Amino acid sequence: MTDFSFQNVTVIGAGAMGAGIAQVAATAGSHVRLVDIDKDRAEQGRDRIDLSLARLTKKGKLEEGRQDDILSRIRASDDLDNSVSNADVVVEAVLEDMDLKRDMFSTISFRAPSHALLGTNTSSLSIGKIAAGNAAAGRIIGLHFFNPVPIMKLLEIVRGPECSDESVAAAQAFSDYLGKESILVRDVPGFATSRLGVLLGLEGIRMVEDGVASPEDIDKAMELGYRHPMGPLKLTDLVGLDVRLAIAEHLRRELDAPQFEPPQLMRDMVAQGKLGRKSGQGFYSYDAS
Repeated sequence: MTDFSFQNVTVIGAGAMGAGIAQVAATAGSHVRLVDIDKDRAEQGRDRIDLSLARLTKKGKLEEGRQDDILSRIRASDDLDNSVSNADVVVEAVLEDMDLKRDMFSTISFRAPSHALLGTNTSSLSIGKIAAGNAAAGRIIGLHFFNPVPIMKLLEIVRGPECSDESVAAAQAFSDYLGKESILVRDVPGFATSRLGVLLGLEGIRMVEDGVASPEDIDKAMELGYRHPMGPLKLTDLVGLDVRLAIAEHLRRELDAPQFEPPQLMRDMVAQGKLGRKSGQGFYSYDAS
């Protein structure tokens, strides 16, 4: 990793986060493999990127004519082994499941070149536990991107206990290459962003539960009073109530901190399928189209 080449980037998981990461890597100039367990899902991820690029072009945030060039650098695949075999960077963006991520890195570390930086886009799981027992533990690092990836400037780099100085430097260089601003945090539950963001979201939900104010007014308070670009309840809808519930339960358990106990309203909404934007209903209603 001494020269920090980012010519070939492989992104595993073609959901919203994986597609976003693939988009910014291809926009920066990398050749990208977007991998999913199902080829159709990988193709759908590439189609999602096409739509995203079209929106950016329409808004004047992407130069005319660049859309096809960027998209031409992204290949959809269901072949994990071949997709990582010549990668300079591998970013795993699968579900927030410890066993799944550990199994994934067992395969990646065996198949990827010895110089490749191996990143996990987890928002709360321990990097040390993901990398534990892996021969490539020194190259495994947290690369926590934020949704929507092409818009959000922050990349939270999380250093596990076995992560090397060279890997940290490579991750910071990768952040610069993508046009992101990075922060470096220690591998603790929730890192920096999830601990702060989830806590604010949980308190916002408790305020709705207690009838303090409407979701609209709580969000307006933070947007206008504290200059947050998006209120905590809108953000919870964007991330997904089910995702934030799982993170809150993880932090409550790992930190033994009662402030992360999920409100009953949150549990009820998830049980009712009110997951936010992706289900069409959360604290706000969304047009399915």
